[in-house]
Amino acid sequence: MTLVALPLVFSLVASGTAGPKSEFAKDVLKTSAGDLTMTFIGHASLMFGFQGKTIYIDPVSQYADYATLPKADLILVTHNHGDHFDPRAIAAVSKNGTIVILTKACGDAIQGSVVMNNGDSRSELGIGIEAVPAYNLVHKRDNGAPFHPKGEGNGYVLTFGKTRVYIAGDTENTPEMKALKGIDCAFLPMNLPYTMTPEMVADAAMAFKPKILYPYHYGDTDPAKLVALLKGEKEIDVRIRSLR
Repeated sequence: MTLVALPLVFSLVASGTAGPKSEFAKDVLKTSAGDLTMTFIGHASLMFGFQGKTIYIDPVSQYADYATLPKADLILVTHNHGDHFDPRAIAAVSKNGTIVILTKACGDAIQGSVVMNNGDSRSELGIGIEAVPAYNLVHKRDNGAPFHPKGEGNGYVLTFGKTRVYIAGDTENTPEMKALKGIDCAFLPMNLPYTMTPEMVADAAMAFKPKILYPYHYGDTDPAKLVALLKGEKEIDVRIRSLR
């Protein structure tokens, strides 16, 4: 397995001067089956390009004008909260044959969509997809209910050739996360009170040791805190991108 991170480049993905952001950073990873281009749209919204296919994770209209972006071959939704699940954005990037994978809690909003439950696995477009439980252990609402109950949300491990990329969704450092193996690249959420503290992200990262770690969905949390916590972990390359 070859994993090479090319230098950060900036790409004008869409045009226009008003409305949602149109210029996004991207990184490229070399995999055994070709380049994987990862575009950082914002918050939890990502766009991947692989073997001529376009994959979106949690597209939300607030972060981009999706009508101007490439049409999707595959869309993955981690859970039903509005900053992750936006039927309007999904419609904007969908075409005939677009595969939409989401959770049962998203309901029937997207006709023909595929539901994946925690622990499910499947393959689409030659990409392996594993649904990892995403939930809170500690952080809860005033009524005692977790912000993200167990069983309602997914993270996803996507396999491109031999390269495994984990997009965690909204979750804390759960036992299922910490038990992951062979993760080359991970996106872990770090905003309070809904997901993880920097200490929780560091704890998880030290457990499953992704080669590359992107904190994402980090709100007002300072990513520099995570960098400091993991400064002694030479095997983990922490990369900060505009994913507030």
